[in-house]
Amino acid sequence: MKARAVHTWPARLPADDDHPYRTGAWRPQRTEWDADDLDVIEGVIPPELDGVYLRNTENPIHDAIGRYHPFDGDGMVHAIRFGGGRASYRNRMVRTAGLAAELEAGAPLWAGIIEPPARSLRDGWGARGKMKDASSTDVVVHAGAALTTFYQCGDAYAHDPVTLAERGVAPWSRAIPGGVSAHPKLDPATGELMVWSYGTTAPYLRYGVIDRHGALVHTADVPLPGPRLPHDLAFTERFVIWNDLPLYWDPALLAQGIHRPRFHRDQPSRFGIMPRRGTAADVRWFDAAPTYVLHWINAYEDGDEVVLDGYFQEDPMPKPDPADGAYAGLKKMVDLAAMRARPHRWRFDLRTGATREARIADTIAEFPTIHPGRAGRPYRYAWQMTAPTGWFLFDGVARLDVTTGATDRYQFPAQVYASEAPMVPRPGATREDDGWLVTFVSDVAHDTSECQIFAADRPSAGPIARVRLPERICSGTHACWASAEELHA
Repeated sequence: MKARAVHTWPARLPADDDHPYRTGAWRPQRTEWDADDLDVIEGVIPPELDGVYLRNTENPIHDAIGRYHPFDGDGMVHAIRFGGGRASYRNRMVRTAGLAAELEAGAPLWAGIIEPPARSLRDGWGARGKMKDASSTDVVVHAGAALTTFYQCGDAYAHDPVTLAERGVAPWSRAIPGGVSAHPKLDPATGELMVWSYGTTAPYLRYGVIDRHGALVHTADVPLPGPRLPHDLAFTERFVIWNDLPLYWDPALLAQGIHRPRFHRDQPSRFGIMPRRGTAADVRWFDAAPTYVLHWINAYEDGDEVVLDGYFQEDPMPKPDPADGAYAGLKKMVDLAAMRARPHRWRFDLRTGATREARIADTIAEFPTIHPGRAGRPYRYAWQMTAPTGWFLFDGVARLDVTTGATDRYQFPAQVYASEAPMVPRPGATREDDGWLVTFVSDVAHDTSECQIFAADRPSAGPIARVRLPERICSGTHACWASAEELHA
């Protein structure tokens, strides 16, 4: 490995920090690296694997104002470029306007999601206002740029997808009031990127379509009954699917400036189906059982029905366990096992207006990926991450057959935690599951990180290649893959 440290960030966190999401697998990384000719410590990198795997991580530079939530951390993007059986690695902080202001001040300026916005020292961004746009949630490659975004809305920051060189804010993200949320959805068949923004003022949700060249070509307002907390969207070949789920800020407390979510168990989940270039007048709403869904798996059209798959939470707001001590409340906020998130299917009949729904499998899992060519189209397989009880970490990866519910799962060794694992199709493959899974892993016990590659059709067989990284990386949320063709588009 030829590794060079290009920048080291100052350590601005307490020396005796014991926060569970700033220590262990979530320990922030300080060094930005350029590393080439990475060491393959087991197996062989498939020579046909040609593209870049990107992952965004929450990597705080400063201490928090009040309580810290792991999703508050500053963005750091990691990229590993594969080609010809070799690999190179880069990582860079996302130099947001908020981070620049805090570096100049030498201290945190914005409170995170657990604290009221009034505790922030400056105005800011976000669906609720007065937050730092950390751009730390998601990353997607579109129109030749790697775009990072924040789940509470803000700017889309553009980067070179291989070198991670800064390209500034994507202009279209400021053309949508309130900025854009994380989870913009890319349709590889059309090259379109579907984006949206949500907030506390009417119409509460706004939508935009970005064409394959990076131009904003369509916008629409989507009126909701009040402020909501949509985290993800889904699409089919013709439609975009909105969600109005009964977990949202308590209206009485919101009127007092307190942004505390509540699960309204007596209200249904609502799903709005709208043509991808439609308007509010075109939305058709369907009711379903109350739940909250963090991420959708996929959606597609089946005759007169629209099929939507996602992770149904049986307990969206689990009660804290006092035995967990000072971090009991935070622990349950991000405990996928306590939420009992399981793959679920909704079918919306466009002819009758009826909804049918059923569980796909009993496995508790989340953070899915699919074959990119099946996005918005009929499919059979999803690759999902499993989590240990009690913490927001990924301890396994599994192929899910959405037709039968069968899973094929790999369990990582103790204290080894993975990243969201995109499915990369093998060139010329005819089977949907013929390809690879790519993931970063952090081995806390040995203080190392690797990129591991799995056969997508049988992850339970373990990694077919392990590639060493120059330093252990921080845990985080979302990742993506961009093929060589996408990089050169």
